[in-house]
Amino acid sequence: MAGIISCDDEPTLITPELAFQAKATTGEGAIWHPDRNTLFWVDIEGQSLYEYFPKQKDCHFWRFDRMVSAVVPETDSTMIVALQDEIIRFHLQDGSESPIASIPVNGGKLRCNDGKCDPAGRLWVGTMCLHGAPKKSASLYRVASNGSVKEQVSHVSISNGIVWSSNKKYMYYIDTPTRKIVRYRYDNKSGDILYDGVAVHIPEGTGSPDGMTIDSDDNLWVAQWGGGGVYCYNPYTGELLVKVVVPAPNVASCAFGGSRLDVLYITTARSGLSEEQLEEYPLSGSLFYCKPGAKGVQTNFFLPH
Repeated sequence: MAGIISCDDEPTLITPELAFQAKATTGEGAIWHPDRNTLFWVDIEGQSLYEYFPKQKDCHFWRFDRMVSAVVPETDSTMIVALQDEIIRFHLQDGSESPIASIPVNGGKLRCNDGKCDPAGRLWVGTMCLHGAPKKSASLYRVASNGSVKEQVSHVSISNGIVWSSNKKYMYYIDTPTRKIVRYRYDNKSGDILYDGVAVHIPEGTGSPDGMTIDSDDNLWVAQWGGGGVYCYNPYTGELLVKVVVPAPNVASCAFGGSRLDVLYITTARSGLSEEQLEEYPLSGSLFYCKPGAKGVQTNFFLPH
């Protein structure tokens, strides 16, 4: 694959650098905003939205009254944010909010989790089971700008990473406990999907697949919770090409950014770690970056339909 070199069928190992030291409980939802040249990410349980400024190596953040699980750009001054049970429009200049759609959360037994926009600008956001909710009771939804919400995948446990191929013909999706990245045929005009099999089986002992991004060669970069890294797979062969070894066990999301889209940003979490693990990995909850020799694709904005 272009820009990625492997020797003797062993994956390339890369060590990232610290971008911003934080103590995020669940650092998630990394996404690059090309108009602002900044990286947005969230702390779900910390109920916070972050904007990282690479030149200043600093973050600005906003707090919400509920968990916040995903964020996508709409304009240079508005972001679409997935709160615990609702999709809102958030105005960066004054911090004001306006509702777009409610997401079914079964009386609080579920909550929103990861989400991204497809190439046509529709928001795809999933839910996940909380304590007391039976497994496979969550879903993946498609949200249009007029507020319509349509279920696309049912019987989900923890809806997570989602990306689209460069030719706009395939969608890749993760339901974390399945340890699989599944492929769907995708119709960009209608937004309809059709199951097309398993692209990657995540090996035992490497953590659980969480957030995901895709590069310009259609390789999948997967943050693996409990796996201490971001793992890059060829979705056509399932081969592991690269591992970014992160100094934090719980790696939650990743996104390409920078002016050339050649910087991989990585979010991590402190949630689920013991005091001993936090002593061993004190940078857990921080934001990391590296240049892995691959380039990302343009961020999909939320667009009117």
